[in-house]
Amino acid sequence: MAKEFSRAQRIGDQIQRELAQLIRMEIKDPRLGGLVTVTAVEVSRDASHAKVFVTFMGAEPIDGVDSVAQSLKVLNDASGFLRMQLGRAMKLRSVPNLRFHYDESVIRGAELSALIERAVSEDRLHGDDVTEAKE
Repeated sequence: MAKEFSRAQRIGDQIQRELAQLIRMEIKDPRLGGLVTVTAVEVSRDASHAKVFVTFMGAEPIDGVDSVAQSLKVLNDASGFLRMQLGRAMKLRSVPNLRFHYDESVIRGAELSALIERAVSEDRLHGDDVTEAKE
């Protein structure tokens, strides 16, 4: 039998969809670097807090400031506004407080893929050396 989704998971999924649109359409701050992707939302059991995990593509440092930290600050500063907009879009008794966190899983995944590709190419080189030695 399929596992049932909890209420917190359903709320998190809806918040993820709504925030992706709200950030794209409503946040016009130039310090928000690049394309913002909402990768996941974890909502507490009582739906009072939500951790929003985001990634940034095309973010470049401005005036020597780390673009990820700066973008997170922009989003955390706008969390009250985003929470108010979520309240209008969603039918919830209370909208959770939003805290934005950088999702490093995308970077880790890319690093692991690069390691795997390097290992496979080295394996092919060593495999060719072995077959040449046998001949």
